[in-house]
Amino acid sequence: MIITKEEREGKVIVRSEGRLDAMTVSQLENFLNDLVERKMYEIALDFGKIEYLSSAGMRLLLSMSKRLKKSNGHLMLFAIQDDVMEIIRMAGFEQILSIYPDERQAIAKQ
Repeated sequence: MIITKEEREGKVIVRSEGRLDAMTVSQLENFLNDLVERKMYEIALDFGKIEYLSSAGMRLLLSMSKRLKKSNGHLMLFAIQDDVMEIIRMAGFEQILSIYPDERQAIAKQ
């Protein structure tokens, strides 16, 4: 998994590429935990190049979303591919996670 970040308008945009599954989830988890430890609580995840999301990845998204909310922060996902979005819908997570169609709308979230 490839993970990069950039900061824009007070938010951190995390771009990842590949599969978010049991083999790679710890990479993203460590990356996100590092951001939270540095008090970066507004995180937008670019899912445009995530080709698969496992239950381990979904648990990470849910736990990170809850963790950020406790710090008055927010986890936003955007540009989710159709196959991955279907997995999120099947689990009922589209009602729990903050999902935006594109980066502009995710960044505009206050």
